[in-house]
Amino acid sequence: MKNIFLIIISLFLFTACEKEIDLDLDDKSGNIVIEGNLTDQAGPYYVKITKSVAFTTNNTYPIVSNAVVVLSDDTGQTETLNHVGEGFYETTNFTTAPGRTYTLKVSAEGKDYTAKSTMPQPVLLDNLQQDSFMVAGELSYTLLPVFTDPAELGNRYLFSFSVNNSGKMFEAFSDNVNNGAVNQRPLLLPNDDEDGNGQKTKVGDTIYVEMQCIDTNVYTYFTSLLQIIDGGGPGGGITPSNPPSNISNGALGYFSAHTVSKKSYVIQ
Repeated sequence: MKNIFLIIISLFLFTACEKEIDLDLDDKSGNIVIEGNLTDQAGPYYVKITKSVAFTTNNTYPIVSNAVVVLSDDTGQTETLNHVGEGFYETTNFTTAPGRTYTLKVSAEGKDYTAKSTMPQPVLLDNLQQDSFMVAGELSYTLLPVFTDPAELGNRYLFSFSVNNSGKMFEAFSDNVNNGAVNQRPLLLPNDDEDGNGQKTKVGDTIYVEMQCIDTNVYTYFTSLLQIIDGGGPGGGITPSNPPSNISNGALGYFSAHTVSKKSYVIQ
């Protein structure tokens, strides 16, 4: 599981009270993979374009360096991104703000791809609170992100976190339970050598947490991705795998406009 997880994730686990999602696990090696992220922080922003590979091959993903990548928003702003190497396309003057809807258009290898994402209003990560419990006679840890969900139903969150900046993990939360209240759901920290890039959380470790407010389509993508990971991977499919993308024309990956709030905590 750990290897599949590290292959798939380039950024950022729990699907209770969500409907079951049917996953398309057909072999789509050679497909365009697009990963685009806009945040409420200062740019530049990046879109990465590669191609998927067969699950049985090595983890080298061919880059796409000659695509035309255009970002725009509902205020009339538009910019064509420059390729800066390794499949990354970079903005120069593009600006962002919560509430705006962004459109990504990519032309690559004779095909056109389009995605939209609306940046939610920000929710502040106020604090992180540690808890612990015993498993098989050993102490394990959780970390509670303290934030207050807005009264309106429909907020979605993605938590990207790591132990000592190694082995990024993530969990996705919705407000279907606990709407409009202070969060009560903890992050499960690595508790054995098979989690968190071979690390077990211990006293003195620093946990870095990034909370993203994401839109519904991006939430669906990541909860589906986590469903694949929890199932041990596609078992002969391709990597990255193919949860339901918000990008058109059969592209793999996602396009996310989200807000960011960060904190760190030293385990005691």
